[in-house]
Amino acid sequence: MQNSLSNPQPLLLKMLGGIEDYAILLLDKLGNVASLNKGAEKIKGYSSDEIIGHNFRIFYTEEALKNKVPELLLEKALLKGKAQHRGWRVKKDGKTFWAHVTITTIYDEQNEVIGFCKFTRDLTDKLNAEKALREYARLLEFRNKELEQFVYIASHDLQEPLLTVNNFVGLLKKEYGDQFDENGALYLKYISESTEKMKYLIKGLLDYARLGTPAAKEPVNCNFLVESVKQELSDQIAATGMTIQYDNLPVVYGYAAELKQLFHHLISNSLKFRKKDILPEVQIRATEDDQYWNFDFSDNGIGIEAQYKEKIFSIFQRLHSHEDYEGHGIGLSHCKKIVELHGGDIFVKSVVNQGSTFCFSLKSNIYQ
Repeated sequence: MQNSLSNPQPLLLKMLGGIEDYAILLLDKLGNVASLNKGAEKIKGYSSDEIIGHNFRIFYTEEALKNKVPELLLEKALLKGKAQHRGWRVKKDGKTFWAHVTITTIYDEQNEVIGFCKFTRDLTDKLNAEKALREYARLLEFRNKELEQFVYIASHDLQEPLLTVNNFVGLLKKEYGDQFDENGALYLKYISESTEKMKYLIKGLLDYARLGTPAAKEPVNCNFLVESVKQELSDQIAATGMTIQYDNLPVVYGYAAELKQLFHHLISNSLKFRKKDILPEVQIRATEDDQYWNFDFSDNGIGIEAQYKEKIFSIFQRLHSHEDYEGHGIGLSHCKKIVELHGGDIFVKSVVNQGSTFCFSLKSNIYQ
């Protein structure tokens, strides 16, 4: 029995005829339509009886015809064997659609040109989606600039009355401090502490808003980042006996200042939330996959309860009182924004009283 695939041409033509996502037309040497598939009828709106024998120029806009686009495409296909083009095409009802067209020259056994095969794909939905995405990106950029400006102005406007309050509290202590009773002195202490806290909150808000401002990316050696942070935190590291272990960290392509902040926040976070009865330790590791460098910052600190693993990355979110642990709930929100600025993600794995591992990824391809 002869295999039905021994002569594949009829089967292939049947398959092409049934395709609906692409308009497939066979043209003669002059560009007249010889046959078309169901996809062509669907996309262009013509039935076979209506379009066969007509020149494929019928699908082009007046501007394209004026610029001789159909003729130029056939000339290119004859010269190079194939021609491609993107542009507006016209349906039977006069409506236009954005199309990607490929015209391939067909030869006979003697290598003589006998016609062309024309593939057309309707990309109107894709074009509209791209336009919508660009418009959304433009609007988002505008809103972000507005928000940054608002944060900057509001924060600066808050600074002035805050400074005034702080100055007058200082004057009250200096000129009338000995006239206050115990309660009065306590009230002044609370006012002074609150204004100081507000000052740091405003600074943190400004720093957060400034993250991601235009800057050039550059190669950043993460080993140097760790050493730089160790120098900055040398007093606290020495006082607590912390050890930081790392080896052969990568060079990544990113924003140097922001990456340094990222490393600084994570190491200082381990210093802050250490257990009091053991020496703090931090281990930093990095592994590479197809697209990312994946970092782990592991410590042996107090750990984090499962229900708070998302909350800690929100700005001004604190899990502990100021009496127990200093800070203002800003550092990890900075870390999240910095990692996302570099195309990655950050999350934490933690066991209470055993420690935490902050895991984050940074794009490894310098062109991404």
